[in-house]
Amino acid sequence: MNTEFTSRFKKIVIIGSGSIGTAMAQALASNSKIDTTILSIESDVIDEINHLHRNSKYFPGFLLASEVKAVSDKSVLNEADLVFLALPSVAVIPYIRENASLLSPQVVLVNMAKGFDREGQTISEGLLKEFPFGVVAMKGPSFAKEMINGSPTAFTIGCKDNKIWPLFEEVFANTQVYLDFSKDIKGVELLSILKNIYAIAVGMMDAQFNTANMRFLFLTRAFNEMRSIHILFGGKKSTMFKYCGFGDFGLTALNDLSRNRTLGLLIGKGYFTEQISEKVLLEGRLAVNIFCGQIIHSRHLDTFPIMSGLYHIFSGQTDVSEFVEQMLQK
Repeated sequence: MNTEFTSRFKKIVIIGSGSIGTAMAQALASNSKIDTTILSIESDVIDEINHLHRNSKYFPGFLLASEVKAVSDKSVLNEADLVFLALPSVAVIPYIRENASLLSPQVVLVNMAKGFDREGQTISEGLLKEFPFGVVAMKGPSFAKEMINGSPTAFTIGCKDNKIWPLFEEVFANTQVYLDFSKDIKGVELLSILKNIYAIAVGMMDAQFNTANMRFLFLTRAFNEMRSIHILFGGKKSTMFKYCGFGDFGLTALNDLSRNRTLGLLIGKGYFTEQISEKVLLEGRLAVNIFCGQIIHSRHLDTFPIMSGLYHIFSGQTDVSEFVEQMLQK
């Protein structure tokens, strides 16, 4: 690649000072040719980042690069070329709706949230439908805890305009972030939601068996069912084998740092209660109802036994033992 930095993404704003927003800022600090700022509403976090180079709320004991900085003043959006949206999925579109007038018409929005919006559509679909800005979906096997420690981390850049792809390669040059690319922006978004759902199911089965044979038997079935739903809803087959597909599913389904896998383990062990569910991020659980609601209108739900089983568990129509029995039927 040409070493001259020609990208128009020179001023970057990361909206959100949580774990993934801070980890992304830390990664981008390795590229001295761009100016990255975290935009946050958490005044205590902003002060700590700027004065102590720490974000103890999300990464206790970790020392951030001195280049990482944060502000609360939204005017920083005026000059932003690239904006990373590190917000909860339900907050992304309302935030852009409220602050669209601050953004340049040429800005590119990068959605990192994994989930549906309040209308039951993917975040990128909602952004493209409502706003004139460029939109990118960025998803991949990326625990923020490992990313901030400099572990090589992969993402898929989903964007219909492939002319933008080389600009992302320049932004992430000299960082530990690795990229692949897809024009299938809807598929990238769908897979980031589906992998959470199927990670719950894998956790449930692991809680019941905890054997390698069973784990990979069920993992294969889950991956195939996830592929079928992905295609049914408009995703492309090839996207399944990008970082956002196979990679992110493997990370979320098999690693105990995964919150959705943890939820599945809790359910499988019989510890699922409303109190526990409120403490775990349930992107997967909430998405089950949206997917199933649409599947019921397009195809019989029983075509997808894992999704159907989770739907019935969350609606109180079945229990874990019945789910496991159904999953083992040939």
